[in-house]
Amino acid sequence: MKKKIKTSKSVLKRFKVTSSGKFLRNKASRSHLLQKKTSTRKQKLRRITTVSIKDLPNILNQLPYIV
Repeated sequence: MKKKIKTSKSVLKRFKVTSSGKFLRNKASRSHLLQKKTSTRKQKLRRITTVSIKDLPNILNQLPYIV
């Protein structure tokens, strides 16, 4: 009998899968040191973006049963 692979809960909370199979993520650098960043830059950091194709294998290793 094979053992089940555990899902990484931290990765599960950080990424969301779209219906087309793409992964969404939040942008970094928005937690502290915000005084020196312009309001335009902070506004752009609020947006959600897709995960790069180069990073997908690392995410998929952590989420074995998602896709």
